[in-house]
Amino acid sequence: MMDIVLYIHLLAATVWIGGSVFLFALGVFLRDKEAQKKVYFHVGPIYGYVESVWLTILIASGLWMLFHLGLDEVLKTGNPPEVAAILHTKLMLVTLITLATIVHMYIAFKTNGIERTPLQKFLSRASSMAIFLLNLFILWYAMELRNYL
Repeated sequence: MMDIVLYIHLLAATVWIGGSVFLFALGVFLRDKEAQKKVYFHVGPIYGYVESVWLTILIASGLWMLFHLGLDEVLKTGNPPEVAAILHTKLMLVTLITLATIVHMYIAFKTNGIERTPLQKFLSRASSMAIFLLNLFILWYAMELRNYL
């Protein structure tokens, strides 16, 4: 069962991170602002729904592994300290990326097809950048954690 859950977790991470990197790249490399608006108008909602499902699967499978591998005890006892530190940091980053995703999706769905206020633009771009960077850090800590398991 653990192999299946790990496979699902890795698949969800691949979809989540891959989609995030793709949309981030569109924002950076698609210089024509009108083309960018059209792409995000059509792709954004589909991506939002699909990624919400995969993020939920990612969190659920991660929590399943946390409790079924006994890693919750590592967090409680702090032993071994290296693993506890990695787990703590990874869980903190997952919480942050989830919050950034909620902010980003709220703004994206609320303003899809209409002009954003300066604050909405700032929060949308900041949360998008946070999601992109946090993905890279979470991936790093996942690899570090795997070294101990």
